[in-house]
Amino acid sequence: MNIVLFSRPEISCKSNELRQIFDAIHTFGFDYTVNEEFAAGVRESIGFEIPIEKLYGQSLGEQPSDSLMVCIGGDGTLLEGVRRLHGVEMAVVGINLGHLGFLASTPKMGILQLFEDINNGALKIEERSMIEVNGEFLEEPDFNLALNEFSVQRVGAGMVSVEVFVDRQMVGTYHGDGVLVCTPTGSTAYSLSAGGPILAPGCSCLAISPLAPHNLTMRPIVVPDSCEIELRVFTRYSQAFVTLDNRTYQIDKTSSFTVKRASKKVLLCVPHNISFYDTLRDKMMWGVDVRG
Repeated sequence: MNIVLFSRPEISCKSNELRQIFDAIHTFGFDYTVNEEFAAGVRESIGFEIPIEKLYGQSLGEQPSDSLMVCIGGDGTLLEGVRRLHGVEMAVVGINLGHLGFLASTPKMGILQLFEDINNGALKIEERSMIEVNGEFLEEPDFNLALNEFSVQRVGAGMVSVEVFVDRQMVGTYHGDGVLVCTPTGSTAYSLSAGGPILAPGCSCLAISPLAPHNLTMRPIVVPDSCEIELRVFTRYSQAFVTLDNRTYQIDKTSSFTVKRASKKVLLCVPHNISFYDTLRDKMMWGVDVRG
């Protein structure tokens, strides 16, 4: 088994947690690879020098077929780890050092249990759909897929207008802060904050949600993920940008983009005994009596 470790330099991983990770890798006899930014943090924190042949940069490169990526941080770290895969369908699991952690499901106190589960083949793997985005980026993305969402957003105080089409049929023109298209996985991320619906991961659909719409009758809409969504962006007095998950790209005042289900999927590892609905209840504190 080959463990592909990934973390970002701004993630604060305590020295005892790092030792647990590398001790577990050694105990179970796993091979491993580490991204360069994380390796520098490991060296500074616990004095462990990662051999140069075990380092990778912005591109992961070819890995053994039995590889599994372990992302250390939060959901944002896992999204960045997925980008480093560049479409390679490798199983991914997250150790949550962040906050909500809908994607990074392993708590930091469960590090040893995670590696035991990896060794015993006890991880449950779910296929999560991604979206593919093409259009008029000022700087073409090196990876045009997203696991969570694609969004169009304003810069400054002026509104942005976005005409939305589904399979060439016009849905409407959204005036406001922008528009967001999310996968079922992304429905518990930015879309949730924007008032979008929560979608179970197995749903074959996408959600289109307005961001602070000027017309209050504008509401989120759920469409089949077999369709193609087109967004035509117009701004008069302000600039706009688009996002692919947590990556930002500038666009012209008049731009067009298409969004569709990607052929590639993300293989997300989740605990065997915890369902999506268990996670919702826990993270959203549903059923908790907050009355005094």
